[in-house]
Amino acid sequence: MIQWFATLESTMRPIWKGAISFGLVTIPVGLYTATENKRPKFRQLREGDHSRVRYKRVAEADGEEVPFEKIVKGYEIEKDRYVVFTDEELEQALKTKGAGLVDVIQFVKSEEIDPIYYRASYYLAPEQTGVKAYKILQAALAERSMVGLARVAIRDREYPATLRAEDGVIVMETMYWPDEIREPEFEALDTEVEVSDQELRMAEMIIDNLTMPFDPSEWVDESREAIRDLAERKIQGEEIVSSDAAPQPSGVLDLMEALKASVEATKAKRKAG
Repeated sequence: MIQWFATLESTMRPIWKGAISFGLVTIPVGLYTATENKRPKFRQLREGDHSRVRYKRVAEADGEEVPFEKIVKGYEIEKDRYVVFTDEELEQALKTKGAGLVDVIQFVKSEEIDPIYYRASYYLAPEQTGVKAYKILQAALAERSMVGLARVAIRDREYPATLRAEDGVIVMETMYWPDEIREPEFEALDTEVEVSDQELRMAEMIIDNLTMPFDPSEWVDESREAIRDLAERKIQGEEIVSSDAAPQPSGVLDLMEALKASVEATKAKRKAG
């Protein structure tokens, strides 16, 4: 039996160190990733001997491989025209923008922020000298059920971010800038349709029947488990036979009948649960 497990360090390491600026209070903190990617990892191999396929960085002009230390950062000002920056220049530019600082600008109710803005989640943990101030801010956020809106520079980028209290820790979520959110423009939505009161009520009944508290432990990545199981079977030499194809829709269903059937199915599911 293969031992499947995630490789974890005994202690979490900060990916960035800085400070929370909260009014006239400065709280030294470390930034830690709050999530990890557990999707199955596949390597690209040559079909005949399973030799690893690796990619090289090559210059478009002559196809020559470029060592990593010879690669510079170019900002495209128009097609095929670039301004080149050194790491030091970018670092200096961000310093003037408050690098190393989580600058809290205002506080808002979390429901005021559309989740589409959220990019990535991090934990902010205090340095020893800032524990008391950190706990005061964490408790105040929890007491008021508010989130702080801040600006933060990480590596060579500045982000808007939120700070919220969660289980005794301050969680920071980096966000997209408003002009990075695409407008939802879809021609199909311009089509005029009539929705009856009965259709709307049945849709609401389906929602009511499936409404229950969120329990993270009930959500398991079944595709990841299936790949692990398949790998085990192949290692054991088991013959892999294609399973039956997933059932396909038999045709266009009457919407009203589909809604009625869905109401009954979700009602039964709720009773069983």
